[in-house]
Amino acid sequence: MKGTDFSLSPSPSSFEPLYTAAEMRQAEERFPGYPQTVPELMERAGTALAHEAIHAFPEARRFAVVCGGGSNGGDGRVAVRVIREAGLEAVETNEPAGYDVVVDALFGTGFSGEPRPEAAALIERINTAGAPVVAVDVPSGVDSSTGEAAGAAVRAALTVTFHGAKVGLVVAPGRFHAGRVVVADIGLDHLETAARRATEQLLGVVPRRGPQDSKYTAGRVLVVGGSPGMSGAVCLAAEAALRADAGYVTVATPRDVLPVVEARLLEPVKVAFGPEDALTTLRQAAERADALALGPGLGREPHVARLVRELLESVHLPAVVDADALFGFAPMHRAAPTVLTPHAGELARLLGEDSSWVSAHRLEAATRAAGRFQAVVLLKGADTIVAGPGRGAVVCDLGPPSLATAGSGDVLTGVIAAFLAKGLEPVLAASAGAIAHGVAASLVPHQAGLVASDVAAALPRALS
Repeated sequence: MKGTDFSLSPSPSSFEPLYTAAEMRQAEERFPGYPQTVPELMERAGTALAHEAIHAFPEARRFAVVCGGGSNGGDGRVAVRVIREAGLEAVETNEPAGYDVVVDALFGTGFSGEPRPEAAALIERINTAGAPVVAVDVPSGVDSSTGEAAGAAVRAALTVTFHGAKVGLVVAPGRFHAGRVVVADIGLDHLETAARRATEQLLGVVPRRGPQDSKYTAGRVLVVGGSPGMSGAVCLAAEAALRADAGYVTVATPRDVLPVVEARLLEPVKVAFGPEDALTTLRQAAERADALALGPGLGREPHVARLVRELLESVHLPAVVDADALFGFAPMHRAAPTVLTPHAGELARLLGEDSSWVSAHRLEAATRAAGRFQAVVLLKGADTIVAGPGRGAVVCDLGPPSLATAGSGDVLTGVIAAFLAKGLEPVLAASAGAIAHGVAASLVPHQAGLVASDVAAALPRALS
């Protein structure tokens, strides 16, 4: 199949802007009359904050507002006045215990690094006040541009952010501090942002089969994987590729795994290989494919890393590399696009870091890996991040917690491979794959006890 370039196809509603601190400053500076109009913007922000806090907690009568010295604190002070005008009690205080709601107006979008000891102690008092917290723009202690929290950070039940969502509200660990996020319009014009959040509308870019298509033109996928005890992974990836509307799927698996795969899968063609003929067999199978999915259940024996490298260097197909194929993976030159799909532990090995570092610096980790490997990197998680070399990140966070189950990553591999086979460029294929994966999981009636094959079975509904 000759792929079509769909890089310009997404509708404007396919992505939402995610603002960094610098981009928010640019938006504010474009407001008519800036900087003389800063008080007007502060009035709008503080009023919106007060209304959202009152609406979110209708039973509350006493509001403690903890204010810093910058514009974030100014927003909080406006909110104090507006809450009082609504007939409720609101006080600016650094002792928030004993109130019904605590408003965190300590830091703003410009904060980065670790709070100083006095500020950290105040953040701790906010967190232990025994009342729900409303954060202003971003929870204090969270870097709005990255989601990083280097030290103490407010744990909010609600974040009222202005103009647009901030990167730090959707990228972990910041997303886990933000609670429910409400975006309040304060009259700024939207800008093009480096980072974007994918929406369900992105699935509109995925080509559907038309009357002129055959099974060979609807996307041909070669899935390579499987080993004794891990045959399910390659089966899940192959089934997901078919459910993601690929027309033709071939499964290549070791000979001693083939009987299990034959019994489990009906539709895909099967090809068996051994250590002596693996590369030749896989190259031949690749001649009848439009995209390659490499790694599910492949094993970590010493010869596997060598096979992965030789296959990727010699086969000029778009490839998604996952699971065991990432073990021992090293930078290489490829003429065709490559998508790597690690979780935090796998990405840590690729970067020579601890997994805890990756979890604390997810955006940096994904973008660094994209540059190092000259590949699109999809870092799995509640805030799945897709980063391409020299490109802004896409956050795909529609997946429910039920996706934290064995085999769900294999399903995602199959979906991305199907989208690559249909001609989508790699950032779109990875992003749309993550969205389809999350939407399909959400469509499963039972969230408790969801298994990976449930997600694969729901893919046609997600794409309908």
